[in-house]
Amino acid sequence: MIWLTWRQVRLQALIVVGAVAVLAVVLLVTGPGLADDYQRYPTGFLKQIQFDRINQYLYIAGQALMYAAPPVIGAFWGAPLIARELEAGTHRLVWNQSITRTRWLVTKLAVTGLGAIAVTGLLSLAVSWWADPIDDAVNSGQAAGPFNVPRLLPPVFGARGVVPIGYAAFAFALGVAVGLLVRRSVVAIALTLAGVIALQILSPILIRPHLMTPAETTVVVTAENMRGLQLSGPEDNATVVRVEAKLPGEGNWKLSEQTVNAAGQAQKTLPSYVAECGPPPPDATPEQTRTRKPLSECFQRLADDGYRQQISYHPADRFWALQWREAGLFLTLGLLLTGFCFWRIRRDLT
Repeated sequence: MIWLTWRQVRLQALIVVGAVAVLAVVLLVTGPGLADDYQRYPTGFLKQIQFDRINQYLYIAGQALMYAAPPVIGAFWGAPLIARELEAGTHRLVWNQSITRTRWLVTKLAVTGLGAIAVTGLLSLAVSWWADPIDDAVNSGQAAGPFNVPRLLPPVFGARGVVPIGYAAFAFALGVAVGLLVRRSVVAIALTLAGVIALQILSPILIRPHLMTPAETTVVVTAENMRGLQLSGPEDNATVVRVEAKLPGEGNWKLSEQTVNAAGQAQKTLPSYVAECGPPPPDATPEQTRTRKPLSECFQRLADDGYRQQISYHPADRFWALQWREAGLFLTLGLLLTGFCFWRIRRDLT
């Protein structure tokens, strides 16, 4: 059974393992040099490497491969694994021999599923190890070129640590379960691919923020920590509907932000004098330019009136706690889907 299962998946397995091996070798060759540069330029590391195209390509390629691995594994390893047999009817030949349904499924899941998880784990280990100096530099406040997203934020989080392993396990189990239900390889591949990609998009919005209770803080807006103003209405009578402030520290993941007054009540708009601060519009007259108040004075008045930014966020030091919780969640879901596959194949299939 093991030999037969290997022969059925060897083509896609060799292609994926070959691609992972090539990338791993490149990362192993270039990684030590990257770490040495980080030790040599601790405060200007990202500025030193921002024009190095090889590092940029490897950084982007590593993230892309980590996000692509679960959909590929689920659609092309998991979905056809059983669906192809049911579609062709070859499962009956095996079941009429001395091989039981349970042993048949266990062998297929063990050989293919554990192999897929192992490949994903090795790829994640290589990418996370190579990108560690970059992630450390970003978390310390550096930013240059494409290296400007802390590892706790959604664009990077799913391509680091143990989370890709959880996604790969879930994607594989989902593909097998869908294949068992629809019994058509092409349909199972399409449904699994769509399902895993949708999950990767929705998880940072609907699941990850709630894995731990967010931290809460209030921040006074200043000219230094202000990150943006959102205006509404005509230029000559605009209303500030939103202001955004930077959190203290680096590498945090901001979930929500709202302006509250001295009584702690959320505000839909800010006082009218906020819209009159800051740089003048391009068509402003010399008189308007001369009389316009600076942002520092405007924000000081806002603070004196009791306005604060109430921010909900996950601190940077929660990275591994969130990693283990999210990976554990999807590993559990993968086990539940695997259990469903055993129930389905023993009870409902002939």
